[in-house]
Amino acid sequence: MIDALLSQYLPAYLHNKYLFAAIIFIVFFVISRLFVYLVAKVFMGLTSKTKTKFDDHLLQDTSGPISWLLIFIGVKIAMDYLDFQNGIAYFIETTTASLIYIGVAIVLIAVLVVFINHWGKRIAKKTKSTMDDALIPLFRRTTRVAVLIIVAIMVLDLWGVNVAGLLAGVGIAGIAIGFAVKDSLANIFGGVSLIVDKTIHVGDKIKLEDGTVGIVHDVAIRATRIKTFDNEILIVPNGKLSNMIIQNYHQPDLSARVPIIVGIEYGEDPEKAKKVALESLKGMRDIMKDPAPSAMFTEMGDFSLAIKVMFWVDSIDKVYPKKEEAMTRIYNAFNKKKIGIAFPSQTVYVKK
Repeated sequence: MIDALLSQYLPAYLHNKYLFAAIIFIVFFVISRLFVYLVAKVFMGLTSKTKTKFDDHLLQDTSGPISWLLIFIGVKIAMDYLDFQNGIAYFIETTTASLIYIGVAIVLIAVLVVFINHWGKRIAKKTKSTMDDALIPLFRRTTRVAVLIIVAIMVLDLWGVNVAGLLAGVGIAGIAIGFAVKDSLANIFGGVSLIVDKTIHVGDKIKLEDGTVGIVHDVAIRATRIKTFDNEILIVPNGKLSNMIIQNYHQPDLSARVPIIVGIEYGEDPEKAKKVALESLKGMRDIMKDPAPSAMFTEMGDFSLAIKVMFWVDSIDKVYPKKEEAMTRIYNAFNKKKIGIAFPSQTVYVKK
């Protein structure tokens, strides 16, 4: 087909296979340069009008690699057209095929890096942690290395290198390295799961399995920092944190129920105590009307009758201040209504 096209448009004295091969290469080189020109002058102008910068970065980062890939393809077709039959044929064929593999790898890396950067920015906007600052560059480098390793293996296979033995050696080395860094990998993937599953966010108040309560200060690539209410930083590895039961006070929302248990003396009327307790809460501010405050008689204990008073606040930050205010109001109301508040007591009968 190439012979027919070139013979039709070139004079007879120019019918030379080396000249034809050079023309093939020049055509692909011109196409490569034309592609770069169109991207810079036409396509970039169109993508600049869109709302996202993703297409701009994709064209900008891939135009160069694609232009080189077109040149490599031109070299491959030109060399195939020459159809060398001597010992240099294998070298030329393998070299040009290797160049195309490398060109495809460069384009693929450019596309993947653009996707990773775009995805990383979207994740960063939704999180306040510094984990994405370390994880996205790591993921970007890992992707580059993975693609380069795959292409290197394919190129070595083209050159007749025993890839099976090489892969076996790499696999054994990978297993050894995996065992050596398994804890670090567990922490990295644990941190990723915490972010992706939206288990915790920076600023959330959480409670760990051991009862520790604090505010999430930072979610980093290896560990999560929790600031306790004693102004201490607790550093928990992400691998351990992702496998434990966590109570997140910020989920599903910031509202919280405040329970107060009051013990009254035996002989007092529980219904009267419930009514007095609820009356004392009516003047409080910043407590929710829906659900309304409630009280119930919950237990006949060893020393007292337990009355449980409950009300809701719209933010967990108000739990302790409002609980203190409510207990003060209930205590004063019980004293005013002569309702005895129980304390541990013991009756001793002496037999004479």
